[in-house]
Amino acid sequence: MSPHKHGLIGVVEDDPVQGGTLKHRLGLEGYTPLWWCTGQEALEGLCAAHPDLVICDIRLPDMDGEELFVQALPRLGGKPFLFVTAFGQIAQAVRLTKAGAVDYVTKPYAMSDLLGRISRLIALRPDATGVLGASQAMCQVEMLLRRVANIDSSLLLMGESGVGKEVAARFVHMISTRTQAPFRAVNCAAMPGELIESELFGHEKGAFTGAHARHQGYVEQARDGVLFLDEVGELPLPVQAKLLRLIEDRAFTRVGGETAIKTRARLICATNADVERAVAEGRFRGDLYYRINVISVVIPPLRDRRDDILPLAQKFMRDFAGAFAREIHGFTPAAEQALLEHPWLGNVRELRNCVERAVALSVTPWIGADALLPSKPAEPIGAEGRHRTLAEVRDRAERDHIRAVRAHSGKRVGELAKVLGVSRRTLFEKMRKLNIRPDG
Repeated sequence: MSPHKHGLIGVVEDDPVQGGTLKHRLGLEGYTPLWWCTGQEALEGLCAAHPDLVICDIRLPDMDGEELFVQALPRLGGKPFLFVTAFGQIAQAVRLTKAGAVDYVTKPYAMSDLLGRISRLIALRPDATGVLGASQAMCQVEMLLRRVANIDSSLLLMGESGVGKEVAARFVHMISTRTQAPFRAVNCAAMPGELIESELFGHEKGAFTGAHARHQGYVEQARDGVLFLDEVGELPLPVQAKLLRLIEDRAFTRVGGETAIKTRARLICATNADVERAVAEGRFRGDLYYRINVISVVIPPLRDRRDDILPLAQKFMRDFAGAFAREIHGFTPAAEQALLEHPWLGNVRELRNCVERAVALSVTPWIGADALLPSKPAEPIGAEGRHRTLAEVRDRAERDHIRAVRAHSGKRVGELAKVLGVSRRTLFEKMRKLNIRPDG
């Protein structure tokens, strides 16, 4: 349980009287307040602390609250942001709530009203379910995605290849009010440059050679749902211009068409590239980058969230065991250790592929380290390669099975022999033949 029984609350207020008063009152109410006087102090504090709620004045000495909110959003993990504003700044506060801030109060405010709102927001704070991962990093990602699931602002998912950006996008679609509407995923890097505009926006009959009928593109197919553009940084510049118009006008025209078609689909983009560098080099439009990067979420690499490795591996193992009709009980301790020590440069995709291969080729109920992460390439089985003999295959399978059962049961040799259905003498002979130490 958290040591902050009623909630940890960040206060961003440069006025010493108002900030001190609010901090004191929050403490009396049982909350744990953190008081920052500038936006920079708040950004630094949010790197170390994870408050359940942030109360922020829109006017700060070094930056305004809007700039602070945009920079802090990836660190908030979906936690609510409550703005305090003067009457003349209400329009800005309303715009911020549409961008993901939870609420605002106007000065002067009644302390009882503010405390009431704080109490309600703390009670409604989202909890991570672990659906995207068990690690703290992925729980933060999940809570942030839950926070922005039902707003229309463009969402940009960033991270290395294989970290699960499409999984995150599908999660947003699943938990949003758009869940019954279509989800259309487009890999921008996989489509030929001459076809991508037609695939995205569709075309009219006769628009070009081979256009024998009207075609609905992915944008039109998404309707009121979600359009997910993976590897958005690979879009050609002409298509980028049309995508920018789509975001700004919420409308598009098919290739060869003249009629503007309205769309209500939410746009989620993903990239593993350095888009800012692409902008600087002229390969990506700066105005489009700022429009797709309203809310950005970084999916960390698997090597930085090792608490997710074993749960993910076990999930993949269960999925593939069912799909392949294999009776797999789990991983040996050595295999689990190997999983935790592997660098996973290919991230979750690499982990999934390793488990799939191990389950498909497994000849024992327990998957060993060698089956999961072979230390050398598999022996060739072609005409010029040497086939392993049946005896070699049997010996390896028996060796792995004996080690796995002993590792998980902890039984002595005599009891282990009963479990394996052989005599004590037979088991000793097999262990000697297979180079398995009785005490190792």
